Amino acid sequence: MKAVSYRSYGGPEALEYGERPDPKVGPDTVLVKVRAAAVNPVDWKAQAGYLDSMLDAVYPVIPGWDVSGVVVRTGPDAPEFEEGDEVIGYVREDFLSRGTFAEYVGAPVRTLARKPSNLSFEQAAGLPLAGLTAYQTLLGELNVGKGDTVLIHAAAGGVGSMAVQLAKHVGARVIGTAGEHNHEYLRGLGAEPVTYGDGLADRVRALAPEGVHAVLDLVGGDALTVSPGLLADADSGRLVSIADPAVLGMGGRFQWVRPDAADLSALSDLAEAGVITVEVAATFPLERTADAQRLNAEGHTRGKIVVTM
Repeated sequence: MKAVSYRSYGGPEALEYGERPDPKVGPDTVLVKVRAAAVNPVDWKAQAGYLDSMLDAVYPVIPGWDVSGVVVRTGPDAPEFEEGDEVIGYVREDFLSRGTFAEYVGAPVRTLARKPSNLSFEQAAGLPLAGLTAYQTLLGELNVGKGDTVLIHAAAGGVGSMAVQLAKHVGARVIGTAGEHNHEYLRGLGAEPVTYGDGLADRVRALAPEGVHAVLDLVGGDALTVSPGLLADADSGRLVSIADPAVLGMGGRFQWVRPDAADLSALSDLAEAGVITVEVAATFPLERTADAQRLNAEGHTRGKIVVTM
């Protein structure tokens, strides 16, 4: 099969495009013919070695955890799927090696769900990691519900835009930080936008004088630093960051997303019901995955960057 891979840690220039062996199909695994794979910051961060203390790299490594595609073969202990099923997946294993930027990927059934029929393969590829992150942090750890006011930092990004949609779906009020060029986009999703930078805390307090009930931080740094002071006293612990472990010293939680077939199926159902949509900012062919990583690393893209096969 064709794939991109790297033989040592490095930047986008470390990626090689060429032939790799087809994946084996384990007992509880299905072989997925990849139609699209979304780019996430964790892909190029892992590739640069930032996760070396947590995950072994078995070289050569094919990067990528997000996928949409079609099942072409099933393992003997994978009754959940059949040949021809269209699926999405957050195909993260406990090591780096067998990723999704390839023509085929062997995906454990615990990482998969059925693809929403109303989303294209490109849109569907952007749903798993970002959607699960929003779902597990916002509705799980923060327990945001009807009547809550939630502050979402980097609300126009891949995770942020899905978190806004989920929060509105459960009846919450959303204040979202973003650059001014994304304010109309956030209003369209139902959020009240505020601009990053000096004076952020004052701008949020002007909208929520009594404080917010929960904060979901997706960017870290200065935005996170001002967040504890924006929480209502009774909600001082409802602070989660996926970007900055400094949150642990602020009484909050630093959270990773985990593969969960039930959660992913719930997201797929919400997408099929029209509750969640996925904006695709740009697409690249497989051989230009390095360019897709470079664009993602710039950090200014609204929506998802997707590699197509």
